[in-house]
Amino acid sequence: MLLSLTPGGALVLDHWGADGGSARGEDYLPRRPSNWPWDRAFLDGVPLAYPVYGDPTFKEPCLCLVYEDGTRVARLAFREDRIVKLKGRPTLELLFVDSVHDLVLAHRFAVYAEHDLIGRAARLQNDGERPMRIERALSAGLGLPPGQYEAWTLHGQLGREYQLERRPLRPGKFITESRRGFTSHEANPWFAVSPTGETNEQHGPVWFGALAWSGSWTIVFEVERNEALSIVAGVQPFDFAWHLGPGETLETPALVCGYSEEGLGGASRVLHGYLAAEVLPERHRSTLRPVLYNSWEATGFDVHVEEQIALARRAAALGVELFVVDDGWFGARDSDQAGLADWVVNPRKFPRGLGELTDEVHCLDMQFGIWLEPEMVSPDSDLYRAHPDWIFHFPDREPTFVRDQLVLNFAREDVRANILAQLQRLLREQRIDFLKWDHNRPLTEVGWPAAPRERQREVWVRHVHGVYEVIAQLRVEFPDLLIETCAAGGGRADLGILALTDQVWLSDNTDAADRLLIQYGYSHVYAPRTMVNWVTDVPNLQTGRESPLEFRFHVAMQGVLGIGGNVLRWTAEECDRARELVTEYKRLRPIIQQGRQYWLLPPASNGPCAVQYVTNDRRQTVVLLYQLLAMGGRGRGRVRLRGLDPTRRYRRAADGAESTGAAMMAIGLPIVFLQSTGLPHDGDWGSKAELWQAVDG
Repeated sequence: MLLSLTPGGALVLDHWGADGGSARGEDYLPRRPSNWPWDRAFLDGVPLAYPVYGDPTFKEPCLCLVYEDGTRVARLAFREDRIVKLKGRPTLELLFVDSVHDLVLAHRFAVYAEHDLIGRAARLQNDGERPMRIERALSAGLGLPPGQYEAWTLHGQLGREYQLERRPLRPGKFITESRRGFTSHEANPWFAVSPTGETNEQHGPVWFGALAWSGSWTIVFEVERNEALSIVAGVQPFDFAWHLGPGETLETPALVCGYSEEGLGGASRVLHGYLAAEVLPERHRSTLRPVLYNSWEATGFDVHVEEQIALARRAAALGVELFVVDDGWFGARDSDQAGLADWVVNPRKFPRGLGELTDEVHCLDMQFGIWLEPEMVSPDSDLYRAHPDWIFHFPDREPTFVRDQLVLNFAREDVRANILAQLQRLLREQRIDFLKWDHNRPLTEVGWPAAPRERQREVWVRHVHGVYEVIAQLRVEFPDLLIETCAAGGGRADLGILALTDQVWLSDNTDAADRLLIQYGYSHVYAPRTMVNWVTDVPNLQTGRESPLEFRFHVAMQGVLGIGGNVLRWTAEECDRARELVTEYKRLRPIIQQGRQYWLLPPASNGPCAVQYVTNDRRQTVVLLYQLLAMGGRGRGRVRLRGLDPTRRYRRAADGAESTGAAMMAIGLPIVFLQSTGLPHDGDWGSKAELWQAVDG
């Protein structure tokens, strides 16, 4: 990145992208747009690094505020630059000051040189004696020079999350956002931008960014009149205001941004490396995620100790390493109409306590986990009857019920203290190794009437900070605990929540064909080691579609393998094949979870699909191949591999076939699937996993 100041003192991002082989800023020949003489005072078309309401520009601002005297513009002048260490990371801090009202704005540029990434954030501090109201405080602005661009974003809905979308950026604005109080199923706080028509999965320049925030957010793309592109991103300004009292500070979440010349795939591999090395909880960063079984689709709310033990024994026989009891184990929870927020073991379902099940699971050499939804409360619960004012609400307004539940206000200290104490007691009393932390509904009636009036609209941000705080405290007290983030499926996945959790349940839709598309989009941002995928029964509960057991397993192998079917109903033949596939996955797991990912052929409604994983030393690779529907007369295809050492020979583990890295990347592998008869077949629902290893060990 190349930064400078305008004559008026605004911070400009003159260059963001390839270094061009020079460390000299003047070599990049930054130029201001040539506006009409009467218009030259304005900064439209200039790549501002943080547009402020008060700058002479009309582009989307990052900062809007109101001083106590009613002034609504800020005039910030550069004071100093310094290098500081934040969280052990060298960070450039540029300080700007509005001397009239004693506002200090610190722009922070955290340098992740080993990942070729910059973390952008802002810190506002009131050094005066009077309060001010912040009405918008985004994390950063990014600019690109005049040209034709297209944006890549993730969109969808419940059960269809993480669909990769590509659209041209035209004059005006395109906004992707969430106003739902959490990351959302409908969009994800990530973007990539490329020159129109120049970039694909494997080649071409890509500018990209991901926001580390689990609440409402916004990303705005604005094509200016000179065709320059301005991007701003941060906390959603809708219904937001922050009372910044004397001596108080407000910090924005980080926008992690970078550049790749290896297409979308190159950008994703940069983010995967950063996530694994810098973001995920340190305790488990290098730990392989266990094969898990989840009881939800087998038993629903009808949880009883005897059946759970039977499921655990069958799961252990298949090679499962973590057994998880989902919803229904606690309080008065026989349906979705009661029990949330009463995190005590149901004595009718577990008459001898939860220990009877946890002891059996551990004796089977598996870890034990449970499902929780700590941010929610059922009206039919002891906690709600005692504290009905703890939910988001406004006086004299009826709340909206979703799934017969309401949302607890984690901005309140008493709410956080109560839920934390319940979870601490549960984890101290029971042998629990894993939590699935769910969040099944968006936020509505987001009121906090108990707060001072001037602070009530801080609730959107303070609630998220409260959730972070509770999870962080659990992390400190129970450092070995594995935590999975879930929000009615994939509604909360971002760099913010992944700093506190180990993996993500990315959709309640477990249909294998649909999951290929969901996993394809998700893995363009987040590392496979965080992506939990289940093998469930057919016909699929969500779609009614049927697919072979082997195909379902191969799709679920793309990240963290899970099983969610009722294994007590599986035939002996199905159990034998499942056991073989679990064993196969465990052999491939280190490469899939810790290797570099390459999408070779994207998922489609028909034809082949392929994804590849390569170890960092390029000595091993796994290729997962799929075909949903064959096309008559199409013939067999080939798929070219990526990321191998062209000078090495590789041997296929299944049959000993050999080839060179150069040949497999130039000509590729034939796409051939085998039926149970052993005959070559290019029919529907083909799938296989191939392991190739360097011949020289």
